[in-house]
Amino acid sequence: MSTRHTGLACLAFATLALSGCGGDDGDTSMDHGASGATDPDTAPKAEIDRFSEKAGMLQVRNDDNGLPEAGAPIDFDHGPFITTGLGPAGEVVRYYNFDVQSTIPAPIYAFFFEGQDTPVPGQLNVVDAIPGDPGYSDFWRVNKVTVPHDYVANSITSFEDLMASGYAIETVDALVNCPVVPDGSSAKLSLGGSGNQLVRGWYQGMIVYYFSFEEAPLQVTGAGLVPLSPIYVTFNINPGEDGGGPPSGFVMQDNSPQTHNVVETLPSDEDYSPLWLVNIYANSDFDSVSDLTSAMDAEILDAGAAMVNCPIVSIGD
Repeated sequence: MSTRHTGLACLAFATLALSGCGGDDGDTSMDHGASGATDPDTAPKAEIDRFSEKAGMLQVRNDDNGLPEAGAPIDFDHGPFITTGLGPAGEVVRYYNFDVQSTIPAPIYAFFFEGQDTPVPGQLNVVDAIPGDPGYSDFWRVNKVTVPHDYVANSITSFEDLMASGYAIETVDALVNCPVVPDGSSAKLSLGGSGNQLVRGWYQGMIVYYFSFEEAPLQVTGAGLVPLSPIYVTFNINPGEDGGGPPSGFVMQDNSPQTHNVVETLPSDEDYSPLWLVNIYANSDFDSVSDLTSAMDAEILDAGAAMVNCPIVSIGD
């Protein structure tokens, strides 16, 4: 899988959203031999573990569940990382599962030359948190860093470097969904049909890799938070019973991965968000739930049980 991605699809949304996640254009030739710059191709890589007790909530590695080891590539196109559910009108939808996330986005820093609206060629975006760190989020609020025209790409490779530089930083409302994952991870589905290539970024002088989900433009709320959208789900064992809730798995139709988990919005809707507010309904209502109306009519056992990052990547049969 290629790890060099321009993120040009984001241009349909906003230039700043492009810079927020798609800052690795693969052109590092200008950096080789440049004083003070670091070559991303030879820089050390940070080890990523999304399934440690510090990083995970619903997806925490143990001796029985077989979740990948720290640093091992993750194939998100297989369970438990992808779910088949229903849209508001009963459409078949598929979404990836990136576990519980906060509504508080983390900052990501994108670099622009003075007076220009496109990112500095070759410069990787900078983040200051990875899974397991305090303040980490899959959702990043874009910060625009303005640098002089003599700036050499990848002279800054950490938040500490950035703060020491004194360069002007502007926080904007653009929000991007970019889960940090181990190198070699894959997630082949996307609404645009082009799949999800890994993008490189800087973290404390090391390279990190992340996906850039672009199924819909996102902005922070007026309070600066990640917006939420409701989802209705049901489990094999109802919460409150022994072994109930997420550990028991979603109820599925016989001989099928199809659940009756229902999302309230689709990426084409103005109020869509991949951060879902989970409402759990009684599994006795599974057969009667086929769309949003019937899901809302089901017996709700736990409203607002969690907030999970689940970008929709397929709609239809």
